[in-house]
Amino acid sequence: MRATAGLYGGYGGRYVPETLVPALDELEAGWVEARSDAAFRAELDELGRSFGGRPTPLTPAELLAPGKRLYLKREDLLHTGAHKLNNALGQALLALRLGKGRVVAETGAGQHGVAAATVCARFGLECVVYMGAEDMRRQRPNLERMGLLGAEVRPVEFGTRTLREATSEAIRDWITNVETTHYLIGSCVGPHPYPEIVRELQAVIGREAREQMLDAEGRLPEVAVACVGGGSNAIGLFAGFLDDPDVRLLGVEAGGAASLGGGRTAVLHGSRSAALVDEDGQVLDAESIAAGLDYPGVGPEHAFLRDSGRAEYVRASDEEALDAFRRLTRTEGILPALEPAHALARARELDETYILVCLSGRGDKDLAEAIAHGDA
Repeated sequence: MRATAGLYGGYGGRYVPETLVPALDELEAGWVEARSDAAFRAELDELGRSFGGRPTPLTPAELLAPGKRLYLKREDLLHTGAHKLNNALGQALLALRLGKGRVVAETGAGQHGVAAATVCARFGLECVVYMGAEDMRRQRPNLERMGLLGAEVRPVEFGTRTLREATSEAIRDWITNVETTHYLIGSCVGPHPYPEIVRELQAVIGREAREQMLDAEGRLPEVAVACVGGGSNAIGLFAGFLDDPDVRLLGVEAGGAASLGGGRTAVLHGSRSAALVDEDGQVLDAESIAAGLDYPGVGPEHAFLRDSGRAEYVRASDEEALDAFRRLTRTEGILPALEPAHALARARELDETYILVCLSGRGDKDLAEAIAHGDA
């Protein structure tokens, strides 16, 4: 095992078996070359527009928070229904550049699995998605979508049967098939260079939102809010405002999966960051009604932003997220995913007037879960 570059303060790095080091070195070299290649950037931008539907709009939601100028960055309107497509498109192009014909991915809420299956269908890549059996039960619409798109979905039946175990199985597959397979990781976690790659591919959210707020209000938001599981939609939104000290950055974790708010520093899935572990370093179970937040770790850049004071991280409970889910649906006619409903729950309470929230995904995947908890 070894740690290398890609550090955010004392977080990040590369903690992996030696068998993965050549693949990570190859990926890092390919990424450095691609991001400096104007043709790569142009192709990705064009795919974002013509295939993904970018730019996504900024929608005022003043009925949700009367007296506030609250705006939603509508990643739920991106093709496949969530921000996950931004990252999947970029990594699929990388896989093609690296000559990999097979893609493996993990998924919790199913949105990353759907995005991975979608881009693999678009580019003719073999796709295997690992998904916890519990998440397969509560996210059946996305499970069915992945199958229709031609992906093989492999259930994970051990542990909590959620995202943590799905990630572990995807990594095992990658280790076994590293010569032919690209691991299309879904969040800003994992060994270097993955946190950097995912951040840069999701930064389109923040860049667009910054310009759109200036167009809509002639000013930047006072606070930018996003839900945080692994943290990809949040790091993408925050990227647009990191150099604007007057914009407060607020991440909202699930109450039962608050790695930043209640965790310790540990190594999980190849990276050093905040994680839910006990005093002996054993990983604890995460719990959230939102499958995409049900993960016991977080991206290393978020841990760094917390420690530096540039971003703040708070929690929202399942009940608060369900209430925000219902309120946005009934006041604005927008059905949010349960993941960004956590961000909405805290955004409604803020003292600031100009508020920007990343609506990272749509809620049709969560209808059964919401109805089961009394939201018909």
